[in-house]
Amino acid sequence: MSTLRIIALACVGLAVASTLATWAYGVFASRMQGEPSYALPVAQGQTLLDRTIGAATDAHPGESGLRLLAENLDAFAARGLSARGAGRSLDLMYYIWRDDLTGRLLLAEALAAAERGVRVRILIDDIGTSQTWHAMAAVAHHPRIEVRIFNPTRARAGGLRRGIEIMLRAFSVTRRMHNKAWIVDGRVAILGGRNIGDAYFDAAEHTNFRDMDVLTIGTAVAQAQQIFDAYWNSGLALPTTRLSPMKDPTVALAQAAQGLRAAASEPGARPYLARLAERLALLNPEAEQPHWTATARVVADPPQKALGQSGENWLMHELRPLLEAARRRLDITSPYFIPGEQGTALLVELVAQGVAVSVLTNSLAATDVAAVHGGYAHYRVPLLQAGVKLWELRPEQQGGNFSLRGTSGASLHTKAFTADARVGFIGSMNLDPRSASLNTEMGLIFESEALAAQMQAIWQRETAPSRSYAVELTPAGRLQWSAAGLGGATVRYDSDPETSLPRRLTAWLVGLLPLQSQL
Repeated sequence: MSTLRIIALACVGLAVASTLATWAYGVFASRMQGEPSYALPVAQGQTLLDRTIGAATDAHPGESGLRLLAENLDAFAARGLSARGAGRSLDLMYYIWRDDLTGRLLLAEALAAAERGVRVRILIDDIGTSQTWHAMAAVAHHPRIEVRIFNPTRARAGGLRRGIEIMLRAFSVTRRMHNKAWIVDGRVAILGGRNIGDAYFDAAEHTNFRDMDVLTIGTAVAQAQQIFDAYWNSGLALPTTRLSPMKDPTVALAQAAQGLRAAASEPGARPYLARLAERLALLNPEAEQPHWTATARVVADPPQKALGQSGENWLMHELRPLLEAARRRLDITSPYFIPGEQGTALLVELVAQGVAVSVLTNSLAATDVAAVHGGYAHYRVPLLQAGVKLWELRPEQQGGNFSLRGTSGASLHTKAFTADARVGFIGSMNLDPRSASLNTEMGLIFESEALAAQMQAIWQRETAPSRSYAVELTPAGRLQWSAAGLGGATVRYDSDPETSLPRRLTAWLVGLLPLQSQL
């Protein structure tokens, strides 16, 4: 038998096996469905948040109050305080929820809310459960908590079985729920780029993310709630209690609860518990005034996008007109930035129309995904030639970065833009092919000069020479990076700064491969 025939037969066999695996998974998922459930109705004065926030939202009918959460500890405090104030419901959806200090502290707050009688629904993408599966599966046996996993594998244990399933279901497994939302009592929604874990709250020992959320009250909260319900009841989110039944769930729940409560006694927890005590006014719209606007909209891909059947690029269809409408200035922040041919053409056209277009992304030294940088690098020269300004975040800024658990580097994780100092977006979507076509995404669109001004102030700080490299072209057309060195003197580099040769080679090789649609 010829080699070509053997290869052809192997391909046919793999295609048949993949089709059977996909069919079998569909049967499995239909049997594992949980009962549908929906957001609990908002009441007047029923809970602490009803009383704290209700009067303010009643005074602003049809509007949403927005507060930027750019500081990592405040982002943690907003989640913890809202969970402590919950009296009716907690609806939480995330791509990743890590089993680390802050992940345990916040899961402990959710468990404590359930103990008070609050209904808790937690929706996690299957990728994000690798570290927290046992704790999540255990707390799901609390009578007031349900945990569902989005697009899970059937194999919950054993790397070999899980790996085989991932290979056979490669088309659907690569599609993930990248959404992030923390919704409390139908009164508060925290939306943006942060997952749940130490790196998002300045607790990691090595690298912490620069990120951005927006705390929302008012009409936009109901929109976020509808999106949560759509994903929860989509048929793609399966209950952990059915995916992996436990022999003794009572014991598992008790052990998990003990471990979660113990997190508060860890030395590293002190600054987080202190911030909860210090920022009690964070959720009080009278004490800390939000920016009120009637234009805020929570937008998201439909959950069916994860099936590859509908909703392809849906969220990008919402965002593209906002980018195209810029007339003076467009500032984009995207940690994983691969504009593609169409995105590059759009930015080039805007510059040709007189718009000052700037992009902040990660440097090769700062990114946590070097492969993505390989996809981005291809577009630097044409963008710069057209007049787009590029900045790349430095891994170590002058003056040093300090997490609460030791000296730390920085990596960009914010997904946001502002146009003409008025229109903006904060969400989970990167400007790359994966976010556009494979992952489901969500975020908040708004018109608010005050909020846009806050975002631009952060932009100016992050693109300063002490924090980012300015990427430019030399007269000979070669790339050059410049930044502030010790003492403030300008330092220039002729290749990706502060990177090893193997890391540069990895990014270069990935850039040569036909993998851009997966990045």
